[in-house]
Amino acid sequence: MRRHNRGLLIIAIYKWCTAALCALLALGLLKLLHQDVGDVAERVIRSLRGDPDNHVLARLLARLSFIDDPQLAKLSAASFGYAALFLVEGTGLYYEQRWAEYLTIVATASFVPLEIYELIKQPDVLKNSILIVNLAIIIFLVITTRKHASSKK
Repeated sequence: MRRHNRGLLIIAIYKWCTAALCALLALGLLKLLHQDVGDVAERVIRSLRGDPDNHVLARLLARLSFIDDPQLAKLSAASFGYAALFLVEGTGLYYEQRWAEYLTIVATASFVPLEIYELIKQPDVLKNSILIVNLAIIIFLVITTRKHASSKK
């Protein structure tokens, strides 16, 4: 049995988990079709014993009330698209395909400016962690692809 590159295997598993989360999000968004998203969110907040009258939550609930079915459908489609991308990346990396390394570098790097913008706008631990993980993935894959390129010369 062939041994996998441990780094590629870890990234593949991360990409598969991200794909699963995106697919679950897409399904959840589809489930919200034909419903008032604000009302659903308020019920969830109340079930978690949150205070929907809190000014931050109240603003969020007010904004969620304006989400309509076409927006939900677009968000769901985008989430399914990202799930497919992450699934392809993960599977290609699992099989140690060079094209998957390049695809993952480009796709992951394309998110970095948005992640930095979001982190500057509202810093938090989760956003910071995602940025660090994605930068580590890019650096690892660039080093890996350069090693492969130099070993072929």
